[in-house]
Amino acid sequence: MSAGRVVALILGSLILILGIGLLFGGGALVGVDLGMTDDEGYLTSPSADLVRDSYAIVGEVVLEDDWIWWYRHPTMVRVRITGDAPVFVGIAPRAALDSYLLDVSYSEIEEIDFADREKKRVWTVEYDDHVGPSAPAPPADQEFWTASVEGTGTQDLYWEIEPGDWALVVMNADGSRAIDVAASVGAEAPWLLPLGLGLLAAGILLTAIGLILVLAVARQTRTAEPREEPLIRAAEAGGFPLVFKAELTEPLSPALWLVKWFLLIPHYIVLAFLWCGFVVSWIVSLFAIVFTGRYPRGLFDYNVGVMRWSWRVAFYSYEALATDAYPPFTLRSGKYPADLDVPYPGRLSPGLALVKWWLLAIPHYIIVGVFQGGAGFYQCGLVFILALFAGVALLFTGRYPKDIFRLIVGLNRWTFRVFAYVALMTDTYPPFRLEE
Repeated sequence: MSAGRVVALILGSLILILGIGLLFGGGALVGVDLGMTDDEGYLTSPSADLVRDSYAIVGEVVLEDDWIWWYRHPTMVRVRITGDAPVFVGIAPRAALDSYLLDVSYSEIEEIDFADREKKRVWTVEYDDHVGPSAPAPPADQEFWTASVEGTGTQDLYWEIEPGDWALVVMNADGSRAIDVAASVGAEAPWLLPLGLGLLAAGILLTAIGLILVLAVARQTRTAEPREEPLIRAAEAGGFPLVFKAELTEPLSPALWLVKWFLLIPHYIVLAFLWCGFVVSWIVSLFAIVFTGRYPRGLFDYNVGVMRWSWRVAFYSYEALATDAYPPFTLRSGKYPADLDVPYPGRLSPGLALVKWWLLAIPHYIIVGVFQGGAGFYQCGLVFILALFAGVALLFTGRYPKDIFRLIVGLNRWTFRVFAYVALMTDTYPPFRLEE
């Protein structure tokens, strides 16, 4: 695959990922608007029970400086309180409310969490209780309220938000102790539905563009990049369709491995983009296999190239430390001490494609997790530890222990067999062994 096609595939993958993200985000906003906007046009939270043996329940409302968008486009909020006894609801500057409740026992809301318990959406509220010796004066007699409402049954407090340090308070109308109410908060959000629809439209457009780029690259790449014939023949002769090349190149520098992490920074950056493309290519290929039974050849060659590039970098760095030859920047097979190949499969099982990458591969995931220390490369697993031992031996003796090298190669071979299987490149189940 040429450099131009690699760039096109990476660009298409990124556009496709962005488009899918916009589709999810836009769909979520539309769903929230349709599911949580009431008849008055307020985006309303589920009701929460506020029950406390105190004179007041207080919630702090801190709204920052006037550059915030809602200050320039004022938003009305609604606080709805429902109780059996007459209730009072008010918004006031925090300093004024603190003075009013200075010697009064009240409960301040510290945290509200939303949970789905037994298929019922409920809020859990944590309070910070303040203890005082006095009872408050009736709240409606105070003059510092910015907005307030009182009465029996359901009471709606409307307030046009503005910057400042505010406090919302719920009390019994007569100032008595023991509060038992249900509360919900709503806000006008006329922009939510248009924004969601706009994100959906942008997501559809970007997803289409990304798919066109990815599929165009796959269609144009009818054949793989030139492959080394010995690799292909070895794959056909072996039991599992993966050729894994690893040649220890001695003599090795005793100390170069200490700085290889720095030398490989360009590779790490490129591989991050290549693996983004790999993921998108895998998704497209999964659908192709399910509906056609074939792996798109261009995507197959790209994914094999990414695995090959990754193995070369791993072999040079802390998955082996077995060569001082700097890895080439190419997806193609070449004359490098580390290489791999996977023969292109004729047909693949659509049914297996749906389950082999997660269900059937679970035993291998556990084993590879021990080998690599987690998902992917460069984790502190058995392979890294063995390579570190080899590096220390190099540093002090100038020699790479051959037994450690054979074990490292076997562990990595096992890992890449699993990669090939879960990447849907073969229906042959990976063997539980280290050797060829």
